Amino acid sequence: MNGPLSLIAEITHRCPLHCVYCSNPFVMSGKVDELSTQTWIDVFQQAAAMGVLQVDLTGGEPVARADLVELVSAARESGLYVNLITSGIGLSPEKLEQLAWARLDHVQLSFQDSDAAPGDEIAGATVHARKLEIAQEIRRYRMGFTVNIVVHRHNLERLPQMIAMAAEAGAHKVEIAHVQYYGWAFRNRENLLPTRGQLDSSREVIQAAQARLEGRMRIDYVVPDYYAKFPKACMGGWGRKTMLITPSGEALPCHAAKIIPEMRFENVREQKLGQIWQESDSFRRFRGEAWMPEPCRSCDRRTRDFGGCRCQAFLLTGDSHATDPACSLAPAHKEVEEIVQLVNASHSSARERAQAASAPRASWEYRQNPR
Repeated sequence: MNGPLSLIAEITHRCPLHCVYCSNPFVMSGKVDELSTQTWIDVFQQAAAMGVLQVDLTGGEPVARADLVELVSAARESGLYVNLITSGIGLSPEKLEQLAWARLDHVQLSFQDSDAAPGDEIAGATVHARKLEIAQEIRRYRMGFTVNIVVHRHNLERLPQMIAMAAEAGAHKVEIAHVQYYGWAFRNRENLLPTRGQLDSSREVIQAAQARLEGRMRIDYVVPDYYAKFPKACMGGWGRKTMLITPSGEALPCHAAKIIPEMRFENVREQKLGQIWQESDSFRRFRGEAWMPEPCRSCDRRTRDFGGCRCQAFLLTGDSHATDPACSLAPAHKEVEEIVQLVNASHSSARERAQAASAPRASWEYRQNPR
């Protein structure tokens, strides 16, 4: 088995936002549990030696780490392409200049909406205006720039404005990603899942924008799993392409893996990355095809979607070995169908969607931040 191609480094769980769709676990690492600067540097060196090409510095909010510039510099010295995934909050002009001198390759800046009021509501903090300022600062530097916008029932109507905002910000790429229902998003699912009508309209908007902005800005679009005919190959397949390191040093095959109760994960404080990748049960458990039940085992798509998402299978069926219920061929697909039918029955009219969009803040369950 070859080594991973990318490393996701969750260098902290601390964050100034409280997003209602955050994918971080309910119980998160505090500052006292975070890996030291030197340990992260060792991790980057090990990753590069394994053949990893890219490291994504994320969190929480990675800018919360006082040693962020040092970590970027060390990752580049190790030969890794460095992508910073950030809300922008705390990213001052001075800090951005330091990161540029440290040879940061790429910034992925998140937005919750094109309008301040709904965007700040979803974020649980007043941050939209500051994000726009940071976008203008990023444009000053020769580094890749992606705007990431998470979409859902309450903001899909403003999809054209969000695309226009990303273009005006000077982004090279915009990622329009529907909420994926893990973590806090799973708790807020009934308020976030769009209707089928909204989804159909959004596809038309995306296609028109892609044609209009071709050669100027790339537009990627990720549909919600619950409306897909077949599941996505989560993380490119369990333990195939990606390794994620939590702030406290646990090595995971994906962001949500710790929700599976029978899983145990090795820590980079105690074992080398190569040993974890090659030998640990956590990375080998769902790698390949031997674990697959029917209909996955005999499906001609098994080498493309690898049975779908193990965490989603667990959340919806209680069995991490089950075929992802998002798949139309899955025995438990009725679970997804019932959720989609309920949402469409409850929010079928424009008036009902407008009422949902103006729901009070108390209707959300907000992400809680560690210290």
